[in-house]
Amino acid sequence: MEREVGHILEKINRKDATVFTSQELCDMIDAGDDVGFEDVDVVTAATRAIMSGTYAVLSFPVATGEKFTRASAVTINEVDAHVGPCPNERLGILDLMVFGTAHSHDRENYGGGHLFRDIVEGNPVDVDVVTDEGKKYSDTVSIEDMPYAQLFATRHAFKNYSAFVNFSQSPVSTIFHATTFAPDATEATMSGCGQINPVKNDPHLHGIGVGSRILLNGAEGFILGSGTRSSPGKPNLIATADMHSMVADYMGGFATSAGPECIVSWAVAVPVVDDSVFDAVRQTDSAVPMPVMDADRRVKVAMTSYADAWKDVDLEVAFNPGKCCMCDVCEPMEKCPMDSIYFKGDKVVLNRHTCFNCGLCSTLCSDVFKADLGSLKFDYEGKSMNVPIVVRQSDRKRALIMAEKLRDSIKNGSFILNGMVERISP
Repeated sequence: MEREVGHILEKINRKDATVFTSQELCDMIDAGDDVGFEDVDVVTAATRAIMSGTYAVLSFPVATGEKFTRASAVTINEVDAHVGPCPNERLGILDLMVFGTAHSHDRENYGGGHLFRDIVEGNPVDVDVVTDEGKKYSDTVSIEDMPYAQLFATRHAFKNYSAFVNFSQSPVSTIFHATTFAPDATEATMSGCGQINPVKNDPHLHGIGVGSRILLNGAEGFILGSGTRSSPGKPNLIATADMHSMVADYMGGFATSAGPECIVSWAVAVPVVDDSVFDAVRQTDSAVPMPVMDADRRVKVAMTSYADAWKDVDLEVAFNPGKCCMCDVCEPMEKCPMDSIYFKGDKVVLNRHTCFNCGLCSTLCSDVFKADLGSLKFDYEGKSMNVPIVVRQSDRKRALIMAEKLRDSIKNGSFILNGMVERISP
């Protein structure tokens, strides 16, 4: 069966469209409800995860006292910014590109993702400039001083990602773990929001494409095409949005044992235009494959499903500060990849605004922090494995919230769903 996007848009305008979040629809399928093609017009899907392929383009004036022709080097909060492509020509304006995975020169576990959140929050950032003539200038700016601040995705929102286990006999430092990966397949990490991931709900990209309006970190933006390393089996997307409208709580930085990474959030409205989309939106976690990768060799060793990570688990970490024993060294605080745990006097505090619900704290101190993160169940070299997940690099809790907000925005008309300009070949 097929229908035109225009038909769906007309129903939305008449307030007659049926719009579900992907979670709502999957819950109906799990409950055994009979859902037909004509019963759903749009599904809102979302993900919040570490997405390395992220950069920002910033343009703003700097106060230097005297005009310079070209900047040869710039840092923002000691994070490298790449200059160009245009020379300054004595305008006192910088055009810069900052990578989401760039690392600060003087702050451990601070990088581009942290910088992007600081900028969106309106925090002042320190800009240091070296000119071609060797002169040095410093200034402090905020997003209000930036007429242009645009975030770009180069490869985001993979249909499904992977879980990781270290099968070697030695610890491994990797971006796929918040701390050093323990050896001998004793722990697992994972990424991807499973059944609610946007591209999982439209893997052949029949409903969304070039020009489709989305929410990127809460700001309206647009899909530009397929991302780098995209393939028919694992399609991903490029998109962009204005940072001035972004929501800080949907973005940020995440510390790994290989350095800081960048967190980005997507919410996408998928029009159900044909059977391929309808079949995909009905696919629940149990049917969404999740490769198990060896974190040391970076090769696939097994397959499982996203049910291992997201079915009957805790999406949010429970916090019981009254059970804190005031240990000499607080491991959850020391190792939290978001710096969300700290002490205020003799009381431990969990900052829910920055918490990613990765769950690492619950594996380090199960008295104060509690969360069932699930475990990976698969066969490896003739042996049945059951490896506990100790870190999640996707935040399904906030992804669900974003999908619900997008659903409501479509219904009340504050988000205008549009048809694509051009199809994308996955």
